[in-house]
Amino acid sequence: MIGDNTVMGRIAGLASGLETGETPIAKEITHFIHIITGVAVFLGVTFFVIAFILGYHWLDAVVFLIGIIVANVPEGLLATVTVCLTLTAKRMAAKNCLVKNLEAVETLGSTSTICSDKTGTLTQNRMTVAHMWFDNTIIEADTSEDQSGCQYDKTSQGWKALSRIAALCNRAEFKSGMENTPILKREVNGDASEAALLKCVELAVGDVKGWRARNKKVCEIPFNSTNKYQVSIHDTEDKNDPRYLLVMKGAPERILERCSTIYINGEEKALDEEMKEAFNNAYLELGGLGERVLGFCDYVLPTDKYPHGYPFDADAVNFPVHGLRFVGLMSMIDPPRAAVPDAVAKCRSAGIKVIMVTGDHPITAKAIAKSVGIISEGNETVEDIAQRLNIPIKEVDPTEAKAAVVHGSELRDMTSEQLDDVLLHHTEIVFARTSPQQKLIIVEGCQRMGAIVAVTGDGVNDSPALKKADIGVAMGIAGSDVSKQAADMILLDDNFASIVTGVEEGRLIFDNLKKSIAYTLTSNIPEISPFLSHDCLSPTSSWNCDHPLH
Repeated sequence: MIGDNTVMGRIAGLASGLETGETPIAKEITHFIHIITGVAVFLGVTFFVIAFILGYHWLDAVVFLIGIIVANVPEGLLATVTVCLTLTAKRMAAKNCLVKNLEAVETLGSTSTICSDKTGTLTQNRMTVAHMWFDNTIIEADTSEDQSGCQYDKTSQGWKALSRIAALCNRAEFKSGMENTPILKREVNGDASEAALLKCVELAVGDVKGWRARNKKVCEIPFNSTNKYQVSIHDTEDKNDPRYLLVMKGAPERILERCSTIYINGEEKALDEEMKEAFNNAYLELGGLGERVLGFCDYVLPTDKYPHGYPFDADAVNFPVHGLRFVGLMSMIDPPRAAVPDAVAKCRSAGIKVIMVTGDHPITAKAIAKSVGIISEGNETVEDIAQRLNIPIKEVDPTEAKAAVVHGSELRDMTSEQLDDVLLHHTEIVFARTSPQQKLIIVEGCQRMGAIVAVTGDGVNDSPALKKADIGVAMGIAGSDVSKQAADMILLDDNFASIVTGVEEGRLIFDNLKKSIAYTLTSNIPEISPFLSHDCLSPTSSWNCDHPLH
């Protein structure tokens, strides 16, 4: 049971325990078959009775019954539908949409709501550190290869502390054999955000690998979507200082609540309301630029409680994770894909609602949503209206706001009816700081409203929502194996714009299927005609069991 209780285990349990409903085309074909069956049985029984009334032998009447029912069976339906779906899937594969489930082709055409992940789907997933906040100052990062760009004091104590945490509390590593490749172009094993931090510190300080070797890691709690932080404990390279160093990074609000002091200009000060205000202002400014912001803190463990050789236990967390020292923020830009704004506009013009569902902070999510057109220019959220009118948020009528940004903590406290109200009254919605469970709840909410839901995602945490959706769309390049397994369709180029192509093809196929089925049904008329015409003949005619029609 230990494995089932881990973050991965819970996600696997969510995904495996889901039952997927019938696709729209499967429902339509089932409905169509019921109608054909009803017509066939009705005609068969009717002419069986007529034949009996006209005086035919009961065996002849049974032959009429069977013949009319068999003649009504559209034998070509299976082949027609399969060929139509296969040809469309082949065309879509040429346009970077790989279909795993044939029925998904038509489902995509029926889609009325797309719930899209942000990172790697709407954005490029090529993180680069853009800004830093330490010593109570926002500093633009230098991302030039020769470090000739924006200059900042790399000798300051604040930068040294911040860069040390960014280098040590980081699992990303450069791939081997890339030592002669420029740092910004090197491939990295690890998360995109950690890769950005690794490259930033490697550019500014150099030899992160050696730095880590000199500050050996003795314990670690990896990042997870519940804690939203990562912590590691290290030996320090200072031989005269036997104390362990604890370093932590994660969602800024989660990091700040675990700190009691802040490091400013080489001094450790109490984290008072004034400094919290300065933190919030910096956070709002960086997040408002559409950047992903991470908070960093550290703590030197006292030797009396944590002597050298102390048995640290990541499961029992037998070390402090509160009362730490806040050091600063680093923000990364993940630029939107160039084709996304046009694709979102096409979806909207086609009557498809695009909802962003992300684990990022609401400020960052809102900025990206505006840049790609998920929140249209001029459309306001409740917060925007409150700010414009300079009134409390509670006094604003939610129905006045066309756009909405919903935080994961708000979603957790919502009832199903409240979620339905949000989905019904707002045309443009962003869900931020969501967990895998909440992504699933959002999909189920959309389906309750009668929508055909497509979900796009690339991570393991997207897999439950991908499986629950009417059609799950995974990313072929950056996507995890789990997300690809759970999805019905894979975008080979990781581009959200490719979904629009799929929708266009899916809508075409429905028209083509209707024409093909109508053509198939015309063959039933000449099959039934001989039975009907003969049934009108008198039983006293030359009809007998040796007749050629028998």
